Amino acid sequence: MANTTSKGPPVAKKVRHEMELFGDIRVDNYNWLRDDSRSNTDILSYLNEENAYTHSVMSGTKQLEDRIYTEIRGRIKEDDISAPMRRGSYYYYSRNLEGKEYVQHCRCYVPASGAPASVYDTMPTGRDAPSEHVILDENVKALEHTYYSIGAFKVSPNNKLVAYAEDTKGDEIYTVYVIDAESGMLVGKPLVGAITSHLEWAGDEALVYVTMDEILRPDKVWLHKLGTNQLDDSCLYHENDETFSLDLQASESKKYLFIASESKITRFVFYLDTSKPENGLLVLTSRITGIDTSTSHRGNHFFIKRRSDECFNSELLVCPVENISATTILLPHRPSVKLQDIQLFTDHLAVRERENGLPRITVYRLPAVGEPLERLQGGRAVDFVDPVYSVDLLESEFESGVLRFSYSSMRTPPSVYDYDMDTGVSVLKKIETVLGGFDASNYVTERQWATVSDGTKIPISIIYQKNLVKLDSSDPLLLYGYGSYEVCIDPTFKASRMSLLDRGFIYAIAHIRGGGEMGRQWYENGKLLKKKNTFTDFIACAEYLIDNKYCCKEKLCINGRSAGGLLIGAVVNMRPDLFKAAVAGVPFVDVLTTMLDPTIPLTTSEWEEWGDPRKEEFYYYMKSYSPVDNVKAQNYPDILVTAGLNDPRVMYTEPAKFVAKLRDMKTDDNLLLFKCEMGAGHFSKSGRFEKLQEDAFTYTFVLKALNMLGSGQQ
Repeated sequence: MANTTSKGPPVAKKVRHEMELFGDIRVDNYNWLRDDSRSNTDILSYLNEENAYTHSVMSGTKQLEDRIYTEIRGRIKEDDISAPMRRGSYYYYSRNLEGKEYVQHCRCYVPASGAPASVYDTMPTGRDAPSEHVILDENVKALEHTYYSIGAFKVSPNNKLVAYAEDTKGDEIYTVYVIDAESGMLVGKPLVGAITSHLEWAGDEALVYVTMDEILRPDKVWLHKLGTNQLDDSCLYHENDETFSLDLQASESKKYLFIASESKITRFVFYLDTSKPENGLLVLTSRITGIDTSTSHRGNHFFIKRRSDECFNSELLVCPVENISATTILLPHRPSVKLQDIQLFTDHLAVRERENGLPRITVYRLPAVGEPLERLQGGRAVDFVDPVYSVDLLESEFESGVLRFSYSSMRTPPSVYDYDMDTGVSVLKKIETVLGGFDASNYVTERQWATVSDGTKIPISIIYQKNLVKLDSSDPLLLYGYGSYEVCIDPTFKASRMSLLDRGFIYAIAHIRGGGEMGRQWYENGKLLKKKNTFTDFIACAEYLIDNKYCCKEKLCINGRSAGGLLIGAVVNMRPDLFKAAVAGVPFVDVLTTMLDPTIPLTTSEWEEWGDPRKEEFYYYMKSYSPVDNVKAQNYPDILVTAGLNDPRVMYTEPAKFVAKLRDMKTDDNLLLFKCEMGAGHFSKSGRFEKLQEDAFTYTFVLKALNMLGSGQQ
């Protein structure tokens, strides 16, 4: 338990715990906070006391927090639908209702014309609008739970059934239900037992799904025939290697399912013919260390995206279905262009790639099915207007000539386009409505580059309100970073961010090494024994922003979540003088202790990301930056740390220990607050408005740290 007074923060008790490896002894006085059962009364008491202290400290700013929440919610068009997607004779979409936290999954019946989809196809509205059918209302389902999330929603090929995966705790353990799409009646019994959200139809009468082992590693893939007992399901594959996990995807053609087994550096693929699922899996790409493959299908060919040490940014191969060893290179490896993913159509190939830190889409016309496939030439690139932006491929109709993609920038709300791959015409199908007088022309987006000590240039995406920001070092700035797992933190729109921008904030994203923004080597140079580049890159970006008068140290705040929370923990230990305030969301801060324990989720599969500290070289390197191990007697900035009690990715233990050690050792009186969601997991609360409350709280903390509590809507 914690000892606390009515005025001071909780002080976690100390229980000496020694850990020795390679002759090195680490003392962890807060190891007692770890308990997988999440029911230890001492621990729950401590977490509740921390929450109560945070509530007490922030009670004086509750009025501002409520005002910010009202602002954020006031920008949302609460009653809205997503861009409808045509599948045969139906348009499928999700609907939000005013005042409701969750979506309805809906469809409308429109007799198929027999013609492929066109960019001008639109679901009829007004007098001609077809009657809407609500397949599933998450609001009704969520009434019985404090947390509710659907991880997969899959319609059967004949449009008669729906399979969906449901998580009611935030622990990312799902139960799969199959319902009749018209009546909503349950078909058979739910599939249970540590099931992930990996779920696909194998024809109209069978499902393929993935289950997890005791450390929540997806390790088995199963075939379930509707109407049979789950105990009779056949295991298609069991991955015994603890560093590998299973993935499941359907081809765009829906003729094959691809089951991949992957580590951080190796990925190999099996395929399943959906017309003959009882025939089981066949090998498509072999298991070779360091070779990473992803696959798809069109006509009589498989398409294979392949990465290796030599082809580090990936190449695209093709092989006949009947002779998978006869591969041909369609798109060769390019050292300056990263091939991220592809989308196949009957007559086209869409490629999402990256160059110089920016994504793009290139479309190629394919020869007719049955004709030879040779190296592709003369692709057509889709044009985008913002200097920094984000673009993603969306589900499209395989037999059409229309590519659907999403686009946004830091000043452009999320938009859905249909793109005619023959004419190059883009048609806007949906743009997120932003209420409250939002005008994109009031905001400026930029890309700058910070140079680090080894000469590497780090891109920074920036946005600010041009009428409020002076760029004379006096402006407040919030800098975000992540930098792990080859994840690209592209500059996207976030309506809640306007509550900072409209108070004169500059918002920036540091695209640091360890992410994938600048290609595969960008990732390789920020992992394992080069992980510290991630932290020094971020510090260099902060110094660049200060040197170029975007802000000053006294106005610089930083934010990161999960592995980005590790970043925040590391840099406040390294350069606490550089930042005024820091927000670490569900932070991975007890790196060494966690990576030494293979019994907890993610550890075994993460050794290729962080290193295996059971090896001496990695042990000492990881110890040199692990935030919990490097807290020291020094002044720290104002800090907010968050956690989720049911989080399976970063156990609540890690941020709790980090906060406890900071309280014990830091030499200042600056804010240190810990907020643990007692009914949520890694991704905070599940409702759309509940999530906005987290943004409002975070922004209020930042304003409090900057002594800007009187800053109203400007």
